[in-house]
Amino acid sequence: MALVSVRFRATRALHISGTGSALAVRYVPIALQQRKIHHAVVPKGKGGRSSVSGTVATVFGATGFLGRYVVNRLGRVGSQIVIPHRCDQYDIMYLRPMGDLGQIIFLEWNPKDLDSTRRALENSNVVINLVGREWETRNFRFEDVHVNIPKDIAKLVREAGIEKFIHMSHLNADMKSPSKYLRAKAVGELAVREEFPDTIIMKSSEIFGREDRFFNHFANMRWFGGEPLISLGKKTAKQPIYVVDVAKAIISAVKDPDSNGKTYALVGPNRYLLHDLVQYLFAVAHRPFIAYPIPRPLYHLVARFFELNPFEPWTSRDKIDRFHTTDKKFPDLPGLEDLGIVPTPVEQKAIEVLRRHRRYRWLEAELEEARPAKPVNF
Repeated sequence: MALVSVRFRATRALHISGTGSALAVRYVPIALQQRKIHHAVVPKGKGGRSSVSGTVATVFGATGFLGRYVVNRLGRVGSQIVIPHRCDQYDIMYLRPMGDLGQIIFLEWNPKDLDSTRRALENSNVVINLVGREWETRNFRFEDVHVNIPKDIAKLVREAGIEKFIHMSHLNADMKSPSKYLRAKAVGELAVREEFPDTIIMKSSEIFGREDRFFNHFANMRWFGGEPLISLGKKTAKQPIYVVDVAKAIISAVKDPDSNGKTYALVGPNRYLLHDLVQYLFAVAHRPFIAYPIPRPLYHLVARFFELNPFEPWTSRDKIDRFHTTDKKFPDLPGLEDLGIVPTPVEQKAIEVLRRHRRYRWLEAELEEARPAKPVNF
């Protein structure tokens, strides 16, 4: 129960006395409450957007692909959300309508400044780390984004006495992976667990959705005159997951009192060969599928050219290695079903991503015309 200290202050109020029009002015005492806890962590209301859920969540990385879905899910249940950001505030105004008036707070953030991070989570009881990047820059390497920043956040979470900390990782995070991205993710998992043992780690497979860099990546590769795949994609198995399912899993972990310290493996319901999956994507987009095998060294050479782009590269050597890595299986780890979520199949939501890649004449074509990819078990 919150401890409350009460003091009285005299304030001026108007009071009508008698039957005439005279007004008598007198002082009325008003009780002012000074709480030792933030008022936003006291639940009130009937539930929903205009209520107060009692959750004050700081979401690092909320401006990214997955972040907007997590913020939307938090906002619809009446949570107060602190969004640390490094970009111009007008670039993230699309996040403001996701919560009720005053429930979403934007805060300028410098990830290399511990005081800036500490200020972002000082009033929160839930911290969610979604910070990630698929390519390196001169100022932020993979070690900075996936190891150092999460480690600093976990340390400050422990010092602040916050009970819920959710860290987003990857299903294929492995110290021995050919992908530097996945190696950094594996080190990041160990780093946050060392700093804060009760960290909830979400190991997700490749995520697809409207703004993704997975389905859209393969669909855009048609501009190369075909789809270059290592070994034609027949030696790689993928189990993609819908972005809304990942957001639901994070919110369910926030609500579950027994989730602390657990690692969740988040995957879609079906597993496909990469070749069959990409073929289905082209069928949904009503585009001709022309796949050709390409040796990994040659593919890396082409990707090295795109890495010279000072902005977001179209592809990279690391992205090639990550997309051609078979998704791991973790039968001993809890998953979506343990959080009460039914996974969404690719065939149900792929059209949301791929309709924009159709020609005008096929824009309203029925989805049933595309033959689904055959699931595999290995």
